[in-house]
Amino acid sequence: MHAAPSSLIRTAVAALGLLILPLPLFAQEASVEPRPAPSVTVATAAVRPLQQVVPVSGSLIARSEVLVSPHAGGYAITELNADIGDHVDAGEVLARIDNRTLALRVRQAEAALANAVAAQDQARSQVNASEAQLQQANQVLERARALRSSGTATQSALDESLAAQLSAQANAQSARDGVQAAGAALQQAQASLEVAQLDFENAEITAPVAGIVSDRNGQIGAIAATGGEPIYRLIEEGVVEVAAEVIETELVLLHPDDPATLNIAGLAPVTGHVRLIAPVVSPTTRLGEVRLSLDDTTGLRPGLYVGGRIVVADRTGLAVPVASVLRDVEGSFVLRLGANDTLERRMIQTGIAWDGWQEVTDGLVEGDEVVARAGAFFGDGDVIRPVREGAAE
Repeated sequence: MHAAPSSLIRTAVAALGLLILPLPLFAQEASVEPRPAPSVTVATAAVRPLQQVVPVSGSLIARSEVLVSPHAGGYAITELNADIGDHVDAGEVLARIDNRTLALRVRQAEAALANAVAAQDQARSQVNASEAQLQQANQVLERARALRSSGTATQSALDESLAAQLSAQANAQSARDGVQAAGAALQQAQASLEVAQLDFENAEITAPVAGIVSDRNGQIGAIAATGGEPIYRLIEEGVVEVAAEVIETELVLLHPDDPATLNIAGLAPVTGHVRLIAPVVSPTTRLGEVRLSLDDTTGLRPGLYVGGRIVVADRTGLAVPVASVLRDVEGSFVLRLGANDTLERRMIQTGIAWDGWQEVTDGLVEGDEVVARAGAFFGDGDVIRPVREGAAE
């Protein structure tokens, strides 16, 4: 009987607690303020200098390498007058071979030529003699025919005169053929003499062009050979250039005379330009060769490693930071700062990317402000608090 009032009291207290507990929640919701707009760095689209470059790597080579080999083989080398690094002039004697045998061959050829000349003279004399005999045979034949017509000569005498005339005519033709054969022999002897004289002159091995000796393989006493390794290698006029390789996708960007800046191992940077672009690409490496002429070749040697870049475009254009340009399936776009600090998605056309800046060829005008970075966290219609680059935080 005494427990009933306690139960009623507890029930009343619990009901009162249900009414009192929600009050702090209502008070907390009433005190929440709107979230402030996030601070976002923006950059201004401005006209800037832009370049497009193609990286290259390669080696220094001789633009034109000349091989100096003996033209007469089988003879010992007796002199070597140049060494690696020497500057030589065109026609300068670089080496000599033993020419004693070659001199004897010239004398033999001269003697053979003299015999051929005498044989030709003898053949011409034979022609003169045979033609005189033919003329005499013709006269005898004419008299025999006249006598036979008058009846004072027999038919046998006429037949003998006719046979003698035919024999003299054959001898004359044979003598003429002999002259032609003697003339051919004379030409052959003359050619043999010229070859022997040329071999004798080639005993002196001369530089075909002016240049720098880059290699020497000959040795005194070695037997000169027309095949195999040359005695000397020359860099024509001492001109060296760069042979570089460029990936196929960038090879199409290059043009003759495009400027280049090159770094050569152990030397200061040098400038040059594109001289030659290979018409083919290696199917294995997908690289194409490019030859670069250098403005200054002082101290440069073939074989040195070369790295650098070729400038294929150099201009000014409207640009924004590279990080501000976003891409999706629709193309490239930026988040442009519009009225009331509201972002708007703006599709753009891009050009050269250079030194952290992206060229914009369409979609923006100079002075437009765009989200400089972290644009992927925002979208069209978002409101931000812009922070200009360079401004104090």
